[in-house]
Amino acid sequence: MFIELTDHLRCPREHAEGYLVLLPDRVDGRRVLQGVLGCPVCQGEFPIDAGVVRLGDTPPAHGSPPPDAETLLALLGLEGPGGYLLLAGTAAATAPALSALLPGVHLVAWNPPAGLRETEAVSLVTAAGVPVRAGSMRGVVLGEPEGRNPGLVVAAVTAVLPGLRATGAGPAPTGPECEVLAEAGGWWVGRRR
Repeated sequence: MFIELTDHLRCPREHAEGYLVLLPDRVDGRRVLQGVLGCPVCQGEFPIDAGVVRLGDTPPAHGSPPPDAETLLALLGLEGPGGYLLLAGTAAATAPALSALLPGVHLVAWNPPAGLRETEAVSLVTAAGVPVRAGSMRGVVLGEPEGRNPGLVVAAVTAVLPGLRATGAGPAPTGPECEVLAEAGGWWVGRRR
């Protein structure tokens, strides 16, 4: 896990968002390989094992593959370095290709498919709910199964900085937090209000 990602993660338990506290055991440069994240609100503790943040146990992602990295980049409209991009479920499989297209943007692979590895540019997180704080991401890509869960879609859209985009598989979100820009081929793209 990229050490600075700590500031953007949230406790998966039901309470107001708060910062998690990192207690690293093994670090390699800017990557935490072993350690614990603690929640000062609920006193919860969550392990980091082999660089993977475990905010909850979930099975590896499965389902339809997402569009290719170039298409996802066009849907998101991202340019330039800096910040974080959340890739959920099957969309996390595009992390290596997106990382090459977005140097300087750190990718957060949430509930990735089996076989994806943590790197300097890609952090892996498992969690039943959205693992990042509201307004902390430059973009969100929701693959399956997360993109098919309306509650997770709405929560994931709120993780995007206002004015930036989210895209995903399944039905487009409804509600005031997202302006849907387009829908086609089982995917939607929207802008966070």
